[in-house]
Amino acid sequence: MEKCHANHCIQCTVQQCKHHCSNENYCSLERILVGTHEQHPTMDQCTDCKSFELGR
Repeated sequence: MEKCHANHCIQCTVQQCKHHCSNENYCSLERILVGTHEQHPTMDQCTDCKSFELGR
């Protein structure tokens, strides 16, 4: 099992993501891209992590 290098500046609870550190609620990426699927976002549900990749 490879060691996950948690980026303590990026908290994440999406365990299905390839970049999620399973032993901690952090992302292993150096940076992420946050985007939206709405033309005029008004709530946090309107935003998406565009760096998401489905894990194994």
